[in-house]
Amino acid sequence: MKIYTKKGDKGNTSLFGGTRIPKHHVRIESYGTIDELNAYIGLLRDQDIDEKFKKQLYDIQHQLFTIGAELATDPKKAQLKNGKERLAIEKIQTKEIEFLEQQIDQMTEELPEMTHFILPGGHTTVSYCHIARCVCRRAERLTTALNEIEPTDEFVLQYLNRLSDYLFVLARMLSKNLKVEEVKWIPKKSS
Repeated sequence: MKIYTKKGDKGNTSLFGGTRIPKHHVRIESYGTIDELNAYIGLLRDQDIDEKFKKQLYDIQHQLFTIGAELATDPKKAQLKNGKERLAIEKIQTKEIEFLEQQIDQMTEELPEMTHFILPGGHTTVSYCHIARCVCRRAERLTTALNEIEPTDEFVLQYLNRLSDYLFVLARMLSKNLKVEEVKWIPKKSS
């Protein structure tokens, strides 16, 4: 398989199913941002963190590939045909969302109560996690914009929302494990 096809040289690209759309289309922005998020999660997974979190992040990367494939598919060409999808993509389901919620709840039980907003930073690993969280929020914003144009699977929207929460709590957990003090954001009073 050749890496370059030259078919995109004029600013268009193909979705799964063959439909060509502009590279700046919100659908491309959506799954391109999912790809960017996946790369940041890979960077986070490469850090010296607990194997349990590495495994969770690995699974999340696979789920993000699933979401990316779904978003890269022309919805008109992914419709059911004879009871089966033309382009069979395993979709995100409730169980993946519930898993994130369970992990958030477990980590939250081990963390001190949050009384202020927290400034990202304190350790490179924690910062990578916050960057992934921010990219996840952008992916969510773009996917909700896409949803206004062409309906998007509700589980994708829920998953991205929950994943950003997971990444926030994971950043807090990494701070705890790395013995890094969380920096509270306390607004400065104007004089």
